[in-house]
Amino acid sequence: MSSQSLPTAEAPQPQVERHIMRREEVERKTGFKRAHIYNLMKEGKFPQAKRIGLRAVGWDSLEIEQWVAQRLDQLV
Repeated sequence: MSSQSLPTAEAPQPQVERHIMRREEVERKTGFKRAHIYNLMKEGKFPQAKRIGLRAVGWDSLEIEQWVAQRLDQLV
């Protein structure tokens, strides 16, 4: 048996389970507080919240993950 490893560029990306993130989870993931998140949304610099109920909003977890990844890429 030969063990072949895939080159890094061709390695499959880990799949993130898509779910609705509530504000607390978004705050933990980004390190931002509510007011800053809503200010960034107003400026078009953060994914928009989606209405999920009469008095509830949430964010698409994939949009948040992509946003965080883009910010981390800018640091390098």
